[in-house]
Amino acid sequence: MTNAWSMSGRKILTDRIPTSQVGIRAAEKGGCPLFLYGVHMSRLLTFLVLVVLSMTSASAQLAPSPDFLARAKALHRQALLIDGHNDYPMALREHDPAASLDTLDISRPQPSIMTDIPRLKAGGIGAQFWSVYVPVELQGQAAVTATLGQIDIVYRMMRRYPDTFELALTADDIERIHTRGKIASLIGMEGGHSIDNSLADLRMFYRLGARYMTLTHTANTPWADSANGPVEHHGLTPFGEDVVKEMNWLGMLVDLSHVSPETMEDALRVSQAPVIFSHSGARAVDDHPRNVPDDVLALLARNHGVVMANFATNYVSHDRAVWNADRAAELARTNAPPFGGLYIGQPEKAAAYMKAWDAAHPKPPVTLAMVADHIEHIRKVCGVDCVGLGSDFDGIPDTPQGLDGVDKYPALLAELARRGWSDEDLGKLAGGNLLRALRETEAVANRLRAAQPSEATIAELDGPPK
Repeated sequence: MTNAWSMSGRKILTDRIPTSQVGIRAAEKGGCPLFLYGVHMSRLLTFLVLVVLSMTSASAQLAPSPDFLARAKALHRQALLIDGHNDYPMALREHDPAASLDTLDISRPQPSIMTDIPRLKAGGIGAQFWSVYVPVELQGQAAVTATLGQIDIVYRMMRRYPDTFELALTADDIERIHTRGKIASLIGMEGGHSIDNSLADLRMFYRLGARYMTLTHTANTPWADSANGPVEHHGLTPFGEDVVKEMNWLGMLVDLSHVSPETMEDALRVSQAPVIFSHSGARAVDDHPRNVPDDVLALLARNHGVVMANFATNYVSHDRAVWNADRAAELARTNAPPFGGLYIGQPEKAAAYMKAWDAAHPKPPVTLAMVADHIEHIRKVCGVDCVGLGSDFDGIPDTPQGLDGVDKYPALLAELARRGWSDEDLGKLAGGNLLRALRETEAVANRLRAAQPSEATIAELDGPPK
């Protein structure tokens, strides 16, 4: 168990290379209405000067005006903000394989991680999906056992801080707990490998509180293709479709972050309930395989699903993803076992080489404003009812400037308010859309549960392993 966890590292490191160099957005087309009205040239020049003066740099956008920030904070006091993905249980495990809650007492500020209670309250978090991720190196019963251990961390966290956290199982629970001034705590399973190809295990995880499951993580399951794996099933197998149907039967949200586009399309075809992307961006903004293509966003609008915008820098910025891939290649050049590295057995030379490379290749900046670009694109293609927030805090090695912890949500909402978002639309983004999707999923389950749960096995539906 300990070795498997230490081998995994930060999970973002396993899926950072983009599929191509494509993805730079073309400038939007359209004429200038000033010419249609014959505005005098001097007025036109004045207009252009004002436009230039109004354009703020990325660094300036990190500090929204007091008016917009005050409005965002006021909205936080009224709205229910729901984050779709936080990996604090994994961060705790990485700090201490024994998973002692004493290691990171989050009732006090914890600068070594991105999450603690003071910052959760400052960020206005009303509900949080805690990810119970286990690495894909764990398979079979080992994955099931490790996932149970992660769920146990969430339960012990709630027991240790009962005045702050309370388990939520339904949309009504979220609202009730939020009204009481606590953070509604939900459980999200990240990776279908956690159920060991067993619908019975899926149902038992639901009974323990899991309210979404990501169908894959960074590798294919025997029944679904991942965004990072080779094309093996061309989406979902028959058993994979049954997994989605059983999640509908349970009232568990189907999470399509980490899956391939074909898996996305199959799940959207099969699911009778809204699906979610618990932590993903727009692929048209950053052509990374973890992000959602526009054609899938169009399907999602008809499904009433939600894309919860992610803060992982690779998924936010194409330039950063390319830089990370280039740097990983240079690291391999310096010390690739057994014979390929330039400086095998010479750690001082390898470190000096990478220091020089870093100096010559500055890390491209990633900012809060770039996250807002993803949110705006999702709204443009899918509609304002499709957007949400899924930070991936404590599951990523770094964050965009201005979004370094769970206290920074007001700054993101302030940036969108600056761009013209109404309070109503900001409320939908903050949590209203996810709450609505969960209610619709519960309604589907209430209808489907007139039938018995599925007893299908992967062997019956997909045949013997290939």
